[in-house]
Amino acid sequence: MGWIPENWDVVKFGSYINHVKGFAFKSSDYQASGRRIIRVSDTTYDSIKDENPIYIEQEKAWMYKKYELKIDDLIFTTVGSKPPMYDSMVGKVIKIPKMYENTLLNQNAVLIRTKNHNLLNQKYLHPVVKSKRYTYFIETIFRGNANQASITLEDLFLFPIPLPPLPEQEKIAEILSTWDEAIEQTRKLIDTKKRRKKALMQQLLTGKKRLPGLVTLKGRKPYRFFDLPEDWECPQIREIAREYSERNTGRDDLTVLSCSKHLGFVESSEYFGKRVFSADTSNYKLIRRGYFGYPSNHIEEGSIGLLLSHNIAIVSPIYIVFKCIDSVIPEYLYAVFKTDTFRHIFAISTNSSVDRRDSLRWREFSLIRVPQPSIKEQQAIVEVLNVADNEIVQLERKLKALDKQKRGLMQKLLTGEVRVNV
Repeated sequence: MGWIPENWDVVKFGSYINHVKGFAFKSSDYQASGRRIIRVSDTTYDSIKDENPIYIEQEKAWMYKKYELKIDDLIFTTVGSKPPMYDSMVGKVIKIPKMYENTLLNQNAVLIRTKNHNLLNQKYLHPVVKSKRYTYFIETIFRGNANQASITLEDLFLFPIPLPPLPEQEKIAEILSTWDEAIEQTRKLIDTKKRRKKALMQQLLTGKKRLPGLVTLKGRKPYRFFDLPEDWECPQIREIAREYSERNTGRDDLTVLSCSKHLGFVESSEYFGKRVFSADTSNYKLIRRGYFGYPSNHIEEGSIGLLLSHNIAIVSPIYIVFKCIDSVIPEYLYAVFKTDTFRHIFAISTNSSVDRRDSLRWREFSLIRVPQPSIKEQQAIVEVLNVADNEIVQLERKLKALDKQKRGLMQKLLTGEVRVNV
């Protein structure tokens, strides 16, 4: 704990809270609508995702009232990855906002409420369990390995909490809540910008929205998965790109890359927190700046990247590496590949592949058709999407700055280094 003010106490977490373990709902009960169920997979480090939600019939919800979530409830996850892999970290904590009130908690998570608000304020408890000291504590009690870790409630409830007098708890919670509001508003704005960009991509990359001065023909022509303007081409990938299978035979000490669904190419060791690739990389494929690559067994998830961060690197032999020709701007083609339409196309093509089960090799991939406007229109589309990306990047930087400032303030307030006036 270090030094704390003389009039503060140190108490065990478990002595001041009530808890309810999430219920093991059956997948056979899942519905497309009704009362929302919150799963561990629905949570990030500090929020709840709305992708692919599950529900239970509203008429059955009364049976599970014990597992019903309220505003400011805290959810603790008991399974996940080793800290500090934050979004999937075991022991992460999420505070329930109003929009998720009355949802139901699934298994592998625990609902926490303070026993007595006159001793421990629920809003004060939240920043305490979002502190670095809490993460360090979880690192000492988790069991398992980096990707499959768990904690027991018995261990969790031993976490020591600095406990100032109630008026000081309330003031600390009030101060930190202003930062939480700013962080939440910025996060919501980022989500809004991302949704707008996604919709804009879908329109621009199929020609449903045209940029000024670039329309030569106004009709549209149908294809299997979309229809396009008559003044656009729709070639197969093999007509506009070439596969490369150059191997790392020189055994050069090159960076090994992996391709993630959301981030594109990342350095493998840094992304996974450990070495997951072979010690012998002589059979790995070279990939150069401006080249594309995807793992042939995961592209249906949207894992395809355009290398812009390195001049040259290497990827696993399971990757397909290719480069587009001069009539196609790489950034434009990459945007096409990242649309929902093409993720659907990749999934269908993978399932129908005759080359290898659950794998999309170059032979099938190269037969896929892609929309191709003029080089001038491609460039204009890329510029518009870059503006949207820059807006998101600026907001994400602001979010990081706010989070860093809040954490610095938390460290001082939660140890009494800075005292509040009450």
